[in-house]
Amino acid sequence: MLGTRILTALVLLGLLGTGLLRAPPWFWTALVGLMVVISLWEWCDLATFDTTGRVIFFTSSLLLVGWVGLNGELADAAQAVLQLLSVLFWVGVVPLWLKGRWRVDHIPTLALTGWVVILPTGYALLTLRNLDPWTLLLFMGIVWVSDTCAYFVGRSLGRHKLAPDISPGKTWEGVAGALLGVGLYALYFWHAAPQSSAVWAKLLHRLGRLWFVLVFVLAVLGILGDLFESWIKRCAGVKDSGKVLPGHGGLLDRIDALTATLPLAALLASELT
Repeated sequence: MLGTRILTALVLLGLLGTGLLRAPPWFWTALVGLMVVISLWEWCDLATFDTTGRVIFFTSSLLLVGWVGLNGELADAAQAVLQLLSVLFWVGVVPLWLKGRWRVDHIPTLALTGWVVILPTGYALLTLRNLDPWTLLLFMGIVWVSDTCAYFVGRSLGRHKLAPDISPGKTWEGVAGALLGVGLYALYFWHAAPQSSAVWAKLLHRLGRLWFVLVFVLAVLGILGDLFESWIKRCAGVKDSGKVLPGHGGLLDRIDALTATLPLAALLASELT
């Protein structure tokens, strides 16, 4: 099992590195498109749609994406609106959803939730990569550092459960470790930015000290994204969102934190660069 996990991780890293730094833009677009399609399919399972609901949701999703993509004059505005809706959802709705332990079985609500969770993430991956691949990696790194620090600190020092009925393994000590880790991450790039002329450095310059606020906000949103997907899986009665990634489960299991962080990052980066 460990060997399978490692092999899958290496393949994913290879695809990510190739798509971001080596391949032409169409390859990254195709890769993100595949990710969106798989995520939408997995959401059908998490939302427990029946066959009819699955066909309607999946077809309407592809039509929506196609419509946005083919209407050049409206595409940028539509993507910005979707990203703004995503930010409002994660900041205003998800905390209440998790606090109230809502169990939603209303199909239109679940369909809209799937769109708000998945589609803005796909557009954010395209937007940030088009701005600069290293800027996308900068923001993805916040999530990776947060997850890694939370895991190791929580495992070694965790005593106080964060949300035991949602994700029993998460602790407040892990959250503290995550915030400490991303704080050091932010500090490193803050000091590295003046020596660089890259797009990400210019973005940090324009953010000023708000860079540190943004990093902590994204870290907290990433934790919310992880908890939200865990709760949706618990409501659906499943352990993983899917089986597309051997040894890792589903794709949504791997990008849950990114769905909550990248739309905000893309929205701000587009305005400041």
